[in-house]
Amino acid sequence: MFVLPEGLPLELTPFAFLIGKWEGTGVISYKDNDSDDAPTDHEFRQRVEFAHDGSNAITYISSAELIGEPGTALPSEIGYWRLARKAEPADHGPGLLPGVGEPSLKSHEDLETLRNKEGGFDIQVSMLHPGGVAELYNGKIKGARVDLASASGAAFDTAKTYRHSTRLYGLVENALLWVWEISMPGAELKPHASARLERVE
Repeated sequence: MFVLPEGLPLELTPFAFLIGKWEGTGVISYKDNDSDDAPTDHEFRQRVEFAHDGSNAITYISSAELIGEPGTALPSEIGYWRLARKAEPADHGPGLLPGVGEPSLKSHEDLETLRNKEGGFDIQVSMLHPGGVAELYNGKIKGARVDLASASGAAFDTAKTYRHSTRLYGLVENALLWVWEISMPGAELKPHASARLERVE
């Protein structure tokens, strides 16, 4: 029987199945558009944590390393996952300013008013990469499935970038599976990486 994580704010209950620490393995496989060669594959080990601190967002931290090549770390990611809704006075910000007043979401009935026409919830995800890239995703969460598509991004002029990205996360037989597709400038979306993670905490 699934139990909601202790202290999880009401508006984050759609993300409850993600909360915790996950570990597993995956494969990076990407084919260059201009190459006739087969895709280059790399196996990796990944650790992911979804957590909450009582605010209106889930924190996301990912670290990974190549298998069979000790010490070869892959780029980490940090991010924030939240419901897509208009900011209100009770929300913190801008900057370190505290929120004022009571939040509008006080009951499960209030939360239900945010459901989209597909019966899930619209969400927003921000991701930050150590290579100088920040991404914003729009998406949807319904049951134990998350679909994301990049909406915009920012990067330093020294960063390696791509044009567009989609990600899919889903809970299948108690394992967290994810798939990531990217498109380089002038190219269509192609598979980039995928993994299967098991809950460890």
